[in-house]
Amino acid sequence: MSEQSPAEDTHEEYADALPEYAERVLEVAERIPPGRVMTYGDVAEWLEEGGPRQVGRVMSLYGGAVPWWRVVRADGALLPGHELRALAHYRAEGTPLKVAARSAEGHLPRIDMRRARWDGGADAVGHT
Repeated sequence: MSEQSPAEDTHEEYADALPEYAERVLEVAERIPPGRVMTYGDVAEWLEEGGPRQVGRVMSLYGGAVPWWRVVRADGALLPGHELRALAHYRAEGTPLKVAARSAEGHLPRIDMRRARWDGGADAVGHT
């Protein structure tokens, strides 16, 4: 019983590796052109795996190194807690926005999903 477990020997070398699904989600996020967005559900559909919650989880854990602001909620609402940072990116990229109603909490605009949504169409390179 003095043998070491194989898991102990190899665990460190994989500590920094991303799960395969996370890598695929992040690759899709990187493909979205500036000024365009995909919903969490769109990304899952594109990958033909998982769902909006799984994509959202990946983005929350690993999305900081990719254009995270381009993966959004289906209703176009800005990501809670990151509204101002996202809004700065949307304005810089020319992402279509809807003006907030006076009654809207915080008077923050929403993404104009009809105009900003990207389907991975003609300018998409390869389906992952």
